[in-house]
Amino acid sequence: MGRFIARRFLWMTLVLFLVSLVTFFLMRSVPGGPFSREKEVPPQILEALNAKYNLDAPLVQQYTDYVGDVVVPRVTDSTWRRTINEDYLLNIPLPGGYALRWMNFGPSFRDRNRTVSAIIAFHLPVTMQLGLAALMVALVVGIPAGTISALRRNTIYDYAGMSIAIVGVSVSTITSGPLLQYIFGVNLGILPLSGWGTWQHFILPAIALGFTESAIIARLTRASLLQVLHEDYVRTARAKGLRERHVVIVHTLKNALIPVITVLGPITAFLLTGSFVVERIFGVPGIGEAFVTSISDRDYPLIMGMTLLFAFLLVVSNTVVDIAYAWLDPRIRFD
Repeated sequence: MGRFIARRFLWMTLVLFLVSLVTFFLMRSVPGGPFSREKEVPPQILEALNAKYNLDAPLVQQYTDYVGDVVVPRVTDSTWRRTINEDYLLNIPLPGGYALRWMNFGPSFRDRNRTVSAIIAFHLPVTMQLGLAALMVALVVGIPAGTISALRRNTIYDYAGMSIAIVGVSVSTITSGPLLQYIFGVNLGILPLSGWGTWQHFILPAIALGFTESAIIARLTRASLLQVLHEDYVRTARAKGLRERHVVIVHTLKNALIPVITVLGPITAFLLTGSFVVERIFGVPGIGEAFVTSISDRDYPLIMGMTLLFAFLLVVSNTVVDIAYAWLDPRIRFD
């Protein structure tokens, strides 16, 4: 297992490097720039701004400015002390007078008084709280609904559960969000319409964000469980006289969750990085809106930082999913 994790860490480093490279050249290929406005900026001012932020240099040089020095010698003068505090994504002092540094995003072009790391540190905790709440909604609703539908196949419970799942997959958050606001905020008046700060503010956006994912999990759980229920070892367990609850929980559900765990990786990464639509509808100060705004503003440092953050969370989530395979199925080994 240790070798597997080490290999995945090396692959993660390569993936993040390729993501940073592709993102950099793609965002530079889009027409316009960070200082393009509806009212045209005078050429002299635009030239001075591009020179100040090194945007007039060759693209390769601009990319290397982000990358920084992978391994740099430690020095004791004021230059090093000033450099060590720069806004690097990775800035790890190493023994022997060296340091590992990578990806210096610097200040945001839109908010020049704040660095990219400061913007992420401000918005990310809110988005992660909402994402974890939505993930709990997806798991608590999806797995039991799929299990009941599989065990009560072709009954009213199965039809009702899968009908709700189809509605969850079909209805987007841009529809379900305002509907939840109208029912519980306007009509019943028991939950706040928008804002952030108390546990009541979690409920509606978490349901709106997690309901679609719970529908996907329910359908996968049902299909996988129906297949596992016909395996030989399940019939053997029943022939031994084991209680049905024990057969389902111990012998079938654990193996049936492997396909569900597979999709939990990207689902978790998506929920933890936020949904721009849900955050905008419910007034949540999360990271999703900051990411979309950075794209429209051509805020190159913030785009790079956000994209690498999303890629990192996705790679880590998939690694955790692969490790969970071995726990769910002892036959799976990563040697």
